[in-house]
Amino acid sequence: MTTFVEKAPSAARGATPSPLVQGYEVVIGFETHAQLSTQSKIFSRAATAFGAEPNTQACAVDLALPGTLPVMNRGAVERAIQFALAIGAQVSPRSIFARKNYFYPDLPKGYQISQFEIPVVVGGVVEFFLGAEKTSVRLVRAHLEEDAGKSLHEDYVGQSGIDLNRAGTPLLEIVTEPDMRSSLEAVAYAKELHKIVTWIGICDGNMQEGSFRCDANVSVRKPGAPLGTRREVKNLNSFKFMQQAIDYEVRWQIEQIEDGHAIEQATVLFDPDTGETRAMRSKEDAADYRYFPDPDLPPLVIDDDWVQRVRLDMTELPRVMAQRFVADLGLSDYDATALTQSRAIAAYFEATTQACGQAKLASNWIMGEMARRLNADEIDIAQAPVSATQLGLLISRILDGTLSNNAAKQVFDAMWSDASADVDAVIESKGLKQMNDSGALEKIVDEVLAANPKNIEQYKAGNAKALNALVGQIMKGSQGKANPQQVNDLLRQKLD
Repeated sequence: MTTFVEKAPSAARGATPSPLVQGYEVVIGFETHAQLSTQSKIFSRAATAFGAEPNTQACAVDLALPGTLPVMNRGAVERAIQFALAIGAQVSPRSIFARKNYFYPDLPKGYQISQFEIPVVVGGVVEFFLGAEKTSVRLVRAHLEEDAGKSLHEDYVGQSGIDLNRAGTPLLEIVTEPDMRSSLEAVAYAKELHKIVTWIGICDGNMQEGSFRCDANVSVRKPGAPLGTRREVKNLNSFKFMQQAIDYEVRWQIEQIEDGHAIEQATVLFDPDTGETRAMRSKEDAADYRYFPDPDLPPLVIDDDWVQRVRLDMTELPRVMAQRFVADLGLSDYDATALTQSRAIAAYFEATTQACGQAKLASNWIMGEMARRLNADEIDIAQAPVSATQLGLLISRILDGTLSNNAAKQVFDAMWSDASADVDAVIESKGLKQMNDSGALEKIVDEVLAANPKNIEQYKAGNAKALNALVGQIMKGSQGKANPQQVNDLLRQKLD
């Protein structure tokens, strides 16, 4: 049974108090099963590919036939080490596998091989932004275990089928402290964890296929009271459903308490069609599983040399890359974190910055116009019709005075509609080139000043809005092609 240690309110939120729901504080902890990206199962050579015909990827070891013995998958261990390094956790030099006993039709052995007293990964922290505020969630542990099979009910009348393809699939179960205080924070944590495991390549993160499954332990209490009784919402496989399920469970628990009922520990499922949770079974504790060390598996011993070899082979971590963006490129913590949400976004940003030489402007465009377009079209940045090189060239045309920001957005829209469009060709064809002829601009300014004596009087009387009115007239006279900064400078020079 996992022992939870409650976090002091200041540990992640500074002096910000936890949000209350109807006078209750929400307490959330997470258990996440990340399917490891090995080609074979954790204790056998059977394949782990998704979508195969039922029972075609289960060997004698997975079926628990008499005389078979498990053999540890080295790749699964290395992925656990990678995760520990990514979150600043401790790799246990010696960990133990245990048998977790329970009896389901899709568990042929009658037990699951997992880790109990000594997990392979201990501690660690996941840091992320909740809005503009940086927060963190502490991890208790991450342990290796095998997945069970799957019971199939919908294709049979009055009976169930058993598919053992998933039996023995390697999982890393990641357990947090009860540090989260809202469904928004829980989803932000889950997204950050999803980013980490996919970034370092230990899990493909496909939630629809069950590669990244989250269980939320939810309880409520009056501020300052002991932790309430938790109910575990199982197998949340989308961030949207995750938030809906937690919000419903919180409301349900508060209503039960307000009506004078005690909360009973239970495992519940979320039904997306009704938006409600329903009890599945009473929640088991460690004693119910009768854990004991697996006699068929020796202790897992990981020396420091192995850890260092894994460290040397790892890609640059997102938090390290974000720190580099802050230190070397002058970005804010928030911008740097947003730009390292995925390896694809980070690569696109770096390529754009290299093409234009201006990191902050590249950041603004990717987080602004690019993000707006990607969301509207429901695609990711790898599918964007505007390449990083094209965007970099577009930004360069702003920097060299060829385009105003508004005109650049028109060029961006044209390139989004036609991926083969050339930046300079679009500028010429649409006549968007910014006016940089100081003589022509000065003539327009003089004409506007001559036609608007009242605005001049108002400006000299201290009315700042009068200057904006004059700038608007000049921009109109130049058909929007004048450089706004040049207009302001020239106008102030003449007025002052």
